[in-house]
Amino acid sequence: MAQCRSVRILVVEDEAGLREGIVDLLEGDDHVVTAVGDGVAAVETGLREPYDLVVLDLMLPRLDGVEVCRRLRAARPGMPILMLTARGSEDDKVRGLSEGADDYVTKPFSARELLARVRVLGRRAPADESLDQVQVDGAVIDLARMVVIRGEQCIPLTPREVGIVRWLYCHKDRVVSRAELLEQVFGQRRDLQTRAVDMAIAVLRKKLEADPAAPTLIVSVKGAGYAWRRDP
Repeated sequence: MAQCRSVRILVVEDEAGLREGIVDLLEGDDHVVTAVGDGVAAVETGLREPYDLVVLDLMLPRLDGVEVCRRLRAARPGMPILMLTARGSEDDKVRGLSEGADDYVTKPFSARELLARVRVLGRRAPADESLDQVQVDGAVIDLARMVVIRGEQCIPLTPREVGIVRWLYCHKDRVVSRAELLEQVFGQRRDLQTRAVDMAIAVLRKKLEADPAAPTLIVSVKGAGYAWRRDP
């Protein structure tokens, strides 16, 4: 059987031994693999970097796999997600699939089975799913390199700032509330009383906007949240 093309895979598994084993298996099949051990790190990494496939454990610390799946699916609708679960109940499998998982493997699984499912899902990954660059107002926002290039300036972005840009840009057809950003990008509860989102946007505007005092890229919508400006 012909091997699937090499794909970029994010592995999310909290059990260190199993995580390392999966990474070794996938890298041995010529894939490029990044691995994290909790749900919050999974969301931050998945929003920051372009991946062709996510291998996602259901039971995770800080944020469970179903919630991670929901958030990544909202930001990247075409990215395949393979869910790993130690549970055998039909309800858990249905819940994962209903939140956007494309397939599941029940632990313990064989190396042959996991590789076969990865190869199938890897073929589904759309070539244009990743968002690497945004060019606007004479600046290049290079999300893959985590920098903003404007003229001779090269300004670094933090992982959270990259996540904010990705989320707003991917949902530029609507207003994004502070609560949504707090939950989807910051990994915090929607009802948490904090100015963290507003402060992060203020700092981000200084890096992105030609005139931060009169922003045109990330615009405030009074009483609602923020929006990415509509392309002309």
